Amino acid sequence: MIKKIGIRQLKVGMYVHDLSCHWMDHPFLRSQLMITSDEEIRKVVDAGIHELYIDTSKGLDVPDAPTAEEAKASLEHEMLDFARRQAAPAIRVSVAEEMARAVQVKNQAHQLVRTVMHDARLGKAIELDQVEPVVQNITESILRNPGALTGLLRIKNKDDYTFLHSVSVCTLLVAFCRSAGMDTELTRQAGLGGLLHDTGKALVPDEVLNKPGRLTDEEFDVIRKHPKDGYEILLKTPGVGNIPLDITLHHHERMDGSGYPDKLPGEQISTLAQMAAIVDVYDAITADRCYHKGMPAAEALRKIFEWSKFHFNPQHVQSFMRCIGIYPVGTLVLLESGRLGVVTEPHETNLLAPKVNVFFSTKSNTYIKPIQVDLSRPLGMGGGDKIVSHQSPEKWRVDPMKFFSLAA
Repeated sequence: MIKKIGIRQLKVGMYVHDLSCHWMDHPFLRSQLMITSDEEIRKVVDAGIHELYIDTSKGLDVPDAPTAEEAKASLEHEMLDFARRQAAPAIRVSVAEEMARAVQVKNQAHQLVRTVMHDARLGKAIELDQVEPVVQNITESILRNPGALTGLLRIKNKDDYTFLHSVSVCTLLVAFCRSAGMDTELTRQAGLGGLLHDTGKALVPDEVLNKPGRLTDEEFDVIRKHPKDGYEILLKTPGVGNIPLDITLHHHERMDGSGYPDKLPGEQISTLAQMAAIVDVYDAITADRCYHKGMPAAEALRKIFEWSKFHFNPQHVQSFMRCIGIYPVGTLVLLESGRLGVVTEPHETNLLAPKVNVFFSTKSNTYIKPIQVDLSRPLGMGGGDKIVSHQSPEKWRVDPMKFFSLAA
């Protein structure tokens, strides 16, 4: 049985099933391990882990600890209660209308980040006059319809992850700032920080950056240098502002002071760096890498919500949930009717009733004619259905992104 425990309950002889944190936030070779010494417990504590999951069939038990299912149900209840009271950002055009422009913006930004990283590796200065127009194009696409570009960026080639991750963080951070009501200049500066936040990875050897497995302690230390390296690179960039510098240096800091490079406690981490940290982890854990399978976006959001008790600012996490929805655009969902659909747009006043493109029947296990269903409307008016749960595309062997834009 899998159970959730607090760090003070962890003892030698317990089998850790899940360390319940992003892989870059802990130093172990894997997230599952038998605790064999007090030294290993100290390493877990030092990694800033406050709660974790144990497998009682492989190690010692904690009789009164909640099961993983009970913990998940409690978390779901909290999130759904929150979602019922939230509104989504306004949308000017549909996903279908924005898709062609979003593809161009994605490709342009992808190529730019490639160039920036290549130049940084060669010691060349970053030219802001090339970066700023790309951030502007991303911002304009987000203002028209945030779902088109954020949905597209869910698809990442493993070999291009480093570049597209930077584009995703920029895109999500711009959407986050817009949703939070920040002004145009602050949003632009945040976008620059998002696009450039991982510039320091240009100095990480490819064999470490793209290693198909867990890193050694020495390799872990090399990776953890990238915020400081990126900061040093940007310092040499004429015209760069304090906000991109701050985001680059501090996007791996955590509210409990367990982050890096400076182990800043929450009150010392700027608002935009806190927001960037949430976006960075969200995009990282949803992406397929050579060493792990990305989790569905809705599940990743639940993990971020769970971790917000210690690692992230809970108010910012709730704002991020309001921004991207409880079922983020691109999420595969199962409806009460037994149909599967992909979420394309959040509803303006009900995060539990987005627009969904349905395309598959789980009852007959076959594809059906794709149609859009507005879950906020009653039966006979293009609605009349309800989300039961989010689903894994692998379970049903479907690719929801093929049906993301019915006009594409």
